[in-house]
Amino acid sequence: MRNTTIKIMLAVAGISSLIAITPISVVQASDDLHTKFTEESRKTAQEFMQQLAGTLKQQLDSNGTESAIKVCKEIAPALALKYSVDGKTVKRVSLKPRNQLQGTPGPEETAMLVEFDEKQRNDADTKSLEITKAYKDAEGAWLHYMKAIPTQQVCLQCHGKPDNIADNVRALLAKEYPADRATGYSTGEIRGAVSIRRAIR
Repeated sequence: MRNTTIKIMLAVAGISSLIAITPISVVQASDDLHTKFTEESRKTAQEFMQQLAGTLKQQLDSNGTESAIKVCKEIAPALALKYSVDGKTVKRVSLKPRNQLQGTPGPEETAMLVEFDEKQRNDADTKSLEITKAYKDAEGAWLHYMKAIPTQQVCLQCHGKPDNIADNVRALLAKEYPADRATGYSTGEIRGAVSIRRAIR
């Protein structure tokens, strides 16, 4: 990935001809950018998920599971927008999205989610799973961070096996999300990820 990052940084800066002259300084700058972005994104993802989890818990404790559905539908996207500053785009994605419009992953996100699933099946610590990649696509050059979202026990009220989800919750999910695919999970499985992407300039 280091070589890929170097090429991206050089291409964006328009100095690809200098690679043979200053490879060490370019590598160091690229590493610094990669590290800084990862650290900032890790903090953003942690704050985002903590705030969302706190709101969900409050609603679950006060008004029950049905109210938590509204949190995920309305408050989670608003929180993602709040954290999408300084050129960053923050969102949640999943291989089995509940909201098809907002949660369907792109090609790079899909690849990273598949990698998370493979690591989870190989008994990796799902709470610490994260990936940062640099790549170039038709839209430009990007740094992209993904933080896995493991399924917790409380998540099963809306994301567990369909037969184990309360009838009233199933009915509301069917009404709010006719194309819902985000059920059938067990505790510890990767339910999706926080995705943070920023252009390399």
